[in-house]
Amino acid sequence: MENGTLTKKQVLLYYCVEMEDVARKIASDSDCIHLHSINWRSFDDGFPNLFINKAHNIRGQHVAFLASFSSPAVIFEQLSVIFALPRLFVASFTLVLPFFPTGSFERMEEEGDVATAFTMARILSNIPISRGGPTSVVVYDIHALQERFYFGDQVLPLFETGIPLLKQRLQQLPESEKIVIAFPDDGAWKRFYKQLGHYPAVICTKVREDDKRIVRLKEGDPAGCHVVIVDDLVQSGGTLIECQKVLAAHGAAKVSAYVTHGVFPKRSWEQFLHKNDGSEKTFTYFWITDSCPVTVKAIANKAPFEVISLAGSIADALQT
Repeated sequence: MENGTLTKKQVLLYYCVEMEDVARKIASDSDCIHLHSINWRSFDDGFPNLFINKAHNIRGQHVAFLASFSSPAVIFEQLSVIFALPRLFVASFTLVLPFFPTGSFERMEEEGDVATAFTMARILSNIPISRGGPTSVVVYDIHALQERFYFGDQVLPLFETGIPLLKQRLQQLPESEKIVIAFPDDGAWKRFYKQLGHYPAVICTKVREDDKRIVRLKEGDPAGCHVVIVDDLVQSGGTLIECQKVLAAHGAAKVSAYVTHGVFPKRSWEQFLHKNDGSEKTFTYFWITDSCPVTVKAIANKAPFEVISLAGSIADALQT
């Protein structure tokens, strides 16, 4: 304590290759965070040949690692570093994994299904403790809230959200008084409605007709408003597109979307791009965070996409 205020801790932040841009933003947002690097090399057989720079200097320091598990190919090398850092006599260790990638595979629908979200949580639960105690694991908008219970007692999961950043962005819009929040299903509503409660809400639902799942308007009135669809992540984008059609059919003046995690496998973001042929723009804005850096690079400067950075939020979380 100094003059009655709590002094901020100095944090040494290591990062994977994909997250270098985000790491630099975090360090520029806070003079308490100092970047340290890792030599990411491979042996001839393809397996990692890794070196943690300044390993002697991090003894007794608060250390963090910024990870991106964007594909199975990059997970092993990062896990190798994540399991090594706490054993270097550090004062504390924090893993920042903004996007928990297997989150949507959290349940078994028939015997034989493998819930890989549980597997990932078990792996991370076995990160060694440091001198300061269990590892903190920071995750943003995990897909299913019950997944917090998949983690063992050896780690301390810290669940953060990108919604406050969305609210800041919405307040900058000129027509903010006519904003309505749309939830693509009941799950998204249960998840986010309390954080967005001061906005009017529209809830969509999926119903089965013959062999198809059709999106319908369940409650709320989007007529004449700028409707923002909110969800935790997007994959193919099919649900968002169907939601937009329903909202437009019910009189929405504009439709935008926010997801914390823009996964977009197989470049599925391309279907959302504004075309220069004078055709109607289905989405006015499409906001994502920088939790999925591969997507961020792909959609840079492409309307309607806008990236809202988690950097400031992560810098705050590292002080927890």
